[in-house]
Amino acid sequence: MRCLTTSLALVLWMGVWPCAQAERHSLLLDGDWQFQRHDVEGAMESDVDTADWQTVRLPHTWNAPDAERGGAYYRGVGWYRHVFEGQGQAGAGRQQFLEFDAATMAAEVWINGQKAGQHAGGYSRFRIDITPWLRHGRNVLAVRVDNGALPDVAPLGGDFSVFGGLIRPVRLIDTDAVHIDLLDHGGPGIQIDTESLDADLARLSVRVTIRNDGRRAAKPQLHLSVLDATGQMVAEAQQSARVKAQRSQLVEMPLQIQQPHRWQGVDDPYLYRLRVEVRDGETLLDAHALPIGLRQFSVDAQRGFLLNGRPYPLHGVNYFHPGRPGIGVAVGDAQIDEDMGILQSLGATGLRLVHYPHPERVYERADQLGLVLWTEIPLNSAMQETASFRDNLRQQLRELIRQQRHHAAVAIWGVGNEVYRSDEPIVRLLGELHQLAKQEDSSRLTAYAHCCAADDHPMALQTDLAAYNRYWGWYDGSLQDIGDWADRLHALHSDLPIGLGEYGAGGSVQHQQEPPVRPEAKSHWHPEQYQALFHEAYARQLAQRPFLWGQFVWLAFDHASAGRDEGDRPGINDKGLVSYDRRERKDAFYLLQAWWQREPVLHIASRRFTPRPAGVVTVKAYSNAHRLTLSVDDQVVGEAEVVDRVAIWPDLDLPPGPHRIQVQSDHGLLDTVVWELQP
Repeated sequence: MRCLTTSLALVLWMGVWPCAQAERHSLLLDGDWQFQRHDVEGAMESDVDTADWQTVRLPHTWNAPDAERGGAYYRGVGWYRHVFEGQGQAGAGRQQFLEFDAATMAAEVWINGQKAGQHAGGYSRFRIDITPWLRHGRNVLAVRVDNGALPDVAPLGGDFSVFGGLIRPVRLIDTDAVHIDLLDHGGPGIQIDTESLDADLARLSVRVTIRNDGRRAAKPQLHLSVLDATGQMVAEAQQSARVKAQRSQLVEMPLQIQQPHRWQGVDDPYLYRLRVEVRDGETLLDAHALPIGLRQFSVDAQRGFLLNGRPYPLHGVNYFHPGRPGIGVAVGDAQIDEDMGILQSLGATGLRLVHYPHPERVYERADQLGLVLWTEIPLNSAMQETASFRDNLRQQLRELIRQQRHHAAVAIWGVGNEVYRSDEPIVRLLGELHQLAKQEDSSRLTAYAHCCAADDHPMALQTDLAAYNRYWGWYDGSLQDIGDWADRLHALHSDLPIGLGEYGAGGSVQHQQEPPVRPEAKSHWHPEQYQALFHEAYARQLAQRPFLWGQFVWLAFDHASAGRDEGDRPGINDKGLVSYDRRERKDAFYLLQAWWQREPVLHIASRRFTPRPAGVVTVKAYSNAHRLTLSVDDQVVGEAEVVDRVAIWPDLDLPPGPHRIQVQSDHGLLDTVVWELQP
């Protein structure tokens, strides 16, 4: 057999395998998949005729666009097949794994007609060891994916479309027989804990699970190194291990970093990098690197969220999977980066990732941007009484934690959202999930997003943090209720950390009304101006209540929800601050940007309301300046003080025709719109 040090892509093309350097190789399997959107008898067999199958690239969903249009959409089985060249290496000290970043909702995997594994849960990474079935030359991978209503797989419900398919990347991973464990619930096989942290020293504990899939015992050496942001090594450690054949061994090693540079959220998201190497003498068997952010956080019932011992106002949005029209949730890194850039410009300091685990890229960018994360499992709306459903929830929670616990940005594990029952079984289930999260990771906090029973119902109090979803002024109540509610709950339970998991109102850029009249939530009229008015009222009240540990607007971006029929079209939840296609930032976006962003902000509201009736009009602008100056048709009208980020010039009498509206801030910004006024 020939040997070569190269990438796995070249390995598969040439039919040669690395031996001088035996480290891990990864190949993205993104192109030339064959697909059928129905169940196909015998589709796992190697010799299936796929002439009438569709050719697709990954990531892929079969529910674009039918899950974006409202009403019924296809929920059932789809088949994928992919052919690749490889070489079975079980006898040559190599292991091969398939890595699926997500397959909604459940998947079964075959290699060369042999079932290799399965997974239940649509949004977590999973890996399958395919070494026993891999052949030299042509290999056929077949995957059966099912996004039907599976009774024992969460979520069982929710205000979102369940896009079926291989919605995230798939990879082929090749390692030495002795490697960092790749079957640790989809995680990296590496756990990092900060034991202590002060200005002089950070003490870390690093646990690495080494797997030996070889035929005899191994004695590898484990080498850890920490690099700072400039690439300089600031800490290292080495330790030998003994791993029996066909066994795993957990190795725990301490690390110390002198004069640690802390991860301080959006102010200073400083990251180190940990590299873990498994060696046999001079031969590198396996290696993996992870980001490290050194920080401590807690929540105080009076002062709110604390980062590194100081109050850190935690305000942001609920962020669904970064879907796009026509491709659903089958997006790539470019779309995720666009979303995270928009949220950074908003001035958010935190995100709630709803209602299931998100792509790895979201967590990576949150680390880099300093956005504190609350991330949750898909216990949503409904639960089953069965043991298998509970087991599936535990599995998905364990996967979420094992896969994302190394991220500095992650502060809160969410164990569920708005389960529409309040009996003893759901209380017990939430308590069990909280306990499991603490067993897996005692360093972080837990939360449940509560909506539908009394504020102090036991189901709201099973986790470290109490979080409430409140929509007064939209579904019921009035806009002023939010402040009264927070004060009343805080007074009754002064030791209870309370936060807002969701609040918001629908808004369509196609619907314009001045002054806005409160619409019916389920109607087909959602004026942009009322959504902005809603957030004006909430932002003013929430700013006066620093005891809230967090506040998260529903919603960052409009998203697909096939069960909705409201606003300007069916199939869309339009409470987003930004449109589903990301082209339009609504007025409410700029209002909150004026509250949250440190950079100068100026925005004339109702800019899309043109043409509009002539006569008496009001000009409103959002800004974080102190005073603004208004000009109409290059004539100065006057100054206005900015109060709670809003400046208003009422009762301007404008005749028919085009009018140039211009506002200038005392920090130097200028914004201009042209309104066409009609008789």
